[in-house]
Amino acid sequence: MTADTLPTTDPGSIRRPNEELPQKIGQLSPSWIAFFIAMSVITAVGIYAYLLQINNGLIVTGLRGLGSMAGATWGLYVAYYVYFIGVSFAGITVAALIRIFRIEKLEPVARIGELLTVVSLILGALAIMADLEHPWRAIVNLFQYGRPQSPFFGTFTMVIAGYLFASLVYLYVTSRRDAAILAEHDSRFKGLYRILAAGYTDTREQRRTDRQVTFWLAITILPMLVIAHSTVGFVFGLQTGRPGWFGALQAPGFVVLAGVSGIGNLIMLAAIVRSATRTKGRITLDAFAWLGKLLLGLLITYLYFTAVEILTITYQPGATELNLSEALLEGTYAWIFWGAIVALVAAAALLTWQALTRRWSITVVFATGVLVNIGAVAKRYLIVVPSQTHGQLLPYSTGTYTPNWVEWAIIIGLFALGALMIGAFMKIFPIVPLEETDSP
Repeated sequence: MTADTLPTTDPGSIRRPNEELPQKIGQLSPSWIAFFIAMSVITAVGIYAYLLQINNGLIVTGLRGLGSMAGATWGLYVAYYVYFIGVSFAGITVAALIRIFRIEKLEPVARIGELLTVVSLILGALAIMADLEHPWRAIVNLFQYGRPQSPFFGTFTMVIAGYLFASLVYLYVTSRRDAAILAEHDSRFKGLYRILAAGYTDTREQRRTDRQVTFWLAITILPMLVIAHSTVGFVFGLQTGRPGWFGALQAPGFVVLAGVSGIGNLIMLAAIVRSATRTKGRITLDAFAWLGKLLLGLLITYLYFTAVEILTITYQPGATELNLSEALLEGTYAWIFWGAIVALVAAAALLTWQALTRRWSITVVFATGVLVNIGAVAKRYLIVVPSQTHGQLLPYSTGTYTPNWVEWAIIIGLFALGALMIGAFMKIFPIVPLEETDSP
């Protein structure tokens, strides 16, 4: 056996039979049991609400037709579809950048980002399914009548199918080494680890091959991400007959806000993982400082886009644009709009202060993650709804839209389902990549 085929893993990292697995894998404390029960109950309520909607139609929601029915056909479901797809952007983007530029400080959060992307894409797909009164019929029609030149076609194929598949492959390839290490030890998940390892041997040559594969996967995924999220923006930005949607900034605005909300979620999830597992020594303050700087750059860019957007809709607007701008700035949606601006500006101010003073705090960075996601959810809602209720070109009366309990139950149920998926992953597999000398 040559030196190149010898395992390079430190012998201390090889766990003997019956030893405890790292990061509390397989351990269910009372708090974890309570968490799983609570999330399961909330998910069950969401499923009940969805079944009610399937049986009775969208009439049980707050959605109504445009114009004569004075409502909105797109509401909470579409707003959160856009939000979930946006959250998925930063997770895999950060993971890809880590692999390409070998940013060691961020390596411990790479798998968290990859998992966040996969879960968010699944939730986004379910959110858009909830918006369709007959989801299975819509899937069949996509294959029969889909037009490749339509942004809607790109949304369902490139974003939900291609993007999700690429993210799953990336997560799998970067997880094989840990699966092979854990498969060497007796545990209830030994069989699963062997299947995931798929013959992986922890040698120098194997690591070199995996680094090359993940590098080229990252190179391939990055342009796909930009195209996919731009396509979601085109669904709105190319609708010339809808004031507030048609514009060249929609696609880049969607990409940048996706990065803002995604990195904000990655920060929050990394902080939770750091506290819930034995990884405080791995996910360090430096990782949060890196993420905070990335978030600040994207946040400043998006605030600039927002300023341009406000100027555009208020500078000599037409009649319909005037109605829309008044509804956003001082009317029905003003509290949502200015609440979003305050949240985003406050987050930018906190991050700027930390960057200038070089006094980074995990608690403060976590707070900025919460703030930017409040702002992102509000902005997604404002992108979708006001242009339907207050952006009519035909002489219809002003519309209204208020989500009811069915819509909220389904959306909250989706969040609970996402929490269940992430929690289950943490109890089965290391959510932070193992070090070569990782010991239990």
